[in-house]
Amino acid sequence: MKYKTDFEKGVISQNFEKRGWARHQFDDDWNFYWANVHTIKNIFNPDSGIRLTDYQLCNHFPNHYELTRKDLMVKNVKRYRKEVEKETGSDASGFLDFVPVTFTLPADYSLFAEEFRKNPHTVWIMKPTNRAQGKGIFLINKLSQIKKWSAGKLPGYSNPVKDAYIVSRYIDDPLLVGGKKFDLRLSVTLSQETSQLNGAVLCRYVLVTSYRPLRVYIYKSGFARFCTVKYSNDTTDLDNMFVHLTNVAIQKHGEE
Repeated sequence: MKYKTDFEKGVISQNFEKRGWARHQFDDDWNFYWANVHTIKNIFNPDSGIRLTDYQLCNHFPNHYELTRKDLMVKNVKRYRKEVEKETGSDASGFLDFVPVTFTLPADYSLFAEEFRKNPHTVWIMKPTNRAQGKGIFLINKLSQIKKWSAGKLPGYSNPVKDAYIVSRYIDDPLLVGGKKFDLRLSVTLSQETSQLNGAVLCRYVLVTSYRPLRVYIYKSGFARFCTVKYSNDTTDLDNMFVHLTNVAIQKHGEE
């Protein structure tokens, strides 16, 4: 096996070489390319005409952010729902009921405000579209909180990110274990099958080796991330992220 990489990542190169893989840095005779997103976009831009052969894999699909960015994922789910409804001639809301009502801010603020007023006591969760580890997330139950936040006047969020946000109806009756919120993560597995591969998205939990046809590998084992404080949907706990967010980057700082 021959591999190529455009940046030094010790855990990657060391494990490749332990398997006896040879590094080829300057030619195109490789089986696996561990590259950053910018490199992948340059390689597979529409003008290059480059496509992976059956024996080549890479760690990103071109335009993978259409699914991994929160706002673009919402856009594509809504588009998919319209296509399903057009094909079937029926409402697809039940088919996609795992996606809560979601809007992009500030673009959809008027639509969001209209929906909010229909259910004025509902809790909503705000998330920046392109950040991770729970950064910038907060819960609201009043429209005035968004206005205060955008003006830098919401306590705890005095320097709001000016990027786009998504706002989703909060699931305030989640499944609990020991009275605490959790999320279940599935681990990654690798496959030696390389036929008809268009690329490979190597995530922490699932391996997608092809979109056409869609081929996904899920390992049987997994793990759960837990909040350290028992769940409460009381409005006085809306600002307590140790109650609401399972992100390790947040929970590791909790007193519990």
